[in-house]
Amino acid sequence: MQVFGVAEFASRIGPAAGAWVMGASLYLGVRRWHGAHLAGITLLVLATCPLYFVAAQYVNHDMLVAGLITAAILAWVRGFEQPAAPGAGWLVLGWLACAGAVLAKGLIGMVLPLLVVGPWLLVQGGWLAPLRLLQPLGVLVFVIVAVPWFVAIQMRFPGFFDYFFIEQHFRRFAQSTFNNVKPFWFFLAMLPLLTLPWSVRLVSAARLVWRRRDPRAILYVWWVLVVVGFFSLPSSKLVGYGLPALAPWCALLAMSLASVRPRVLGWIGGAAALLCLLIVAGLTWQGPKSNRGVALALAGQIAPGEPVVMVDDYFYDVPFYARLPQPVIVAGSWTDPAFTRRDSWRKELFEAGRFQPQRARELLQPLSAATGLACGSKRIWFIVEPAAAQQVADLPGAARVFADAASELWFVAAAPCR
Repeated sequence: MQVFGVAEFASRIGPAAGAWVMGASLYLGVRRWHGAHLAGITLLVLATCPLYFVAAQYVNHDMLVAGLITAAILAWVRGFEQPAAPGAGWLVLGWLACAGAVLAKGLIGMVLPLLVVGPWLLVQGGWLAPLRLLQPLGVLVFVIVAVPWFVAIQMRFPGFFDYFFIEQHFRRFAQSTFNNVKPFWFFLAMLPLLTLPWSVRLVSAARLVWRRRDPRAILYVWWVLVVVGFFSLPSSKLVGYGLPALAPWCALLAMSLASVRPRVLGWIGGAAALLCLLIVAGLTWQGPKSNRGVALALAGQIAPGEPVVMVDDYFYDVPFYARLPQPVIVAGSWTDPAFTRRDSWRKELFEAGRFQPQRARELLQPLSAATGLACGSKRIWFIVEPAAAQQVADLPGAARVFADAASELWFVAAAPCR
């Protein structure tokens, strides 16, 4: 955003870059091992899978970490194949990708590549083979790239290590008190569904792998099993967690399509691309609500220094579209311990307050305290869901400025300072 400005394009560069890394590394790996023809089919399958197409545009960390994990695994396998000197370069590249993946979303950026490549190397090259992954220069590059940020944050916020590594990794993995609880078989159903129409070849791909017993195909199968198995263990599951399995999944499907006529592949690819576009259009139309209208109305009328209060909700896109220079105040009940037991926007803000208690006292307030901010020439702005707007409408001097189906914008006129 420093380079391109605060806009949707800049916010989507991260997932788009992750998707590009996944596609490029998969294409190069398959081309080396199976030839250019199969590499092209693999890239066609990947690019027109709904899961890939949507995730490449969805603003979170899942596609970025998945792309870097894909690059790390394929680089390590390539390094294992090469003589000592060239192979070392690929191993270093793999560790560099792991460092980026850890910075993107935590320890899975290193753990998943090791779980995929280590056992596969053990089977292929004996018990000493996995030790080649501990290439000294590669490990050093990983430490130089990944560690300083974590150290800097821990020095600034002393409780960060416990929160990030213990609570958000190990406790989240082991406990069932988080949202998005899904059955164990969730990813077994999700992957075929979100890779249609190509996944209709899944049975053919399984038969092909069984007949050929090709080491690369076995790697793809093991890779999928590791990712699906790893994320099936915790009760909390999200669709994006399955993205690191997408590259080998598409490679397996593409192997079963190698003998299909190019014209047929073109028709299927066109239909798959159309399906991807329709899904994006549907999500745009019926997807998560946007508060852009309220944000633009606020940006056009707010004066410098006037506070903004969100009432009993956090409207994530308002600061983005309104270009607010300061954090908003979030008014609600912050004394009820029940909201800390489940994932929610309220829990996110409350936990952030553990690291900046004074800031939390300023920004997380009951509505009665927030209304007292109108002072002198300053108005106070309120953003609220339509269903809860009455509690703002009852405030003395309240006036509604904008309303749509998602949210409403109100202000309370300035009052004498007390």
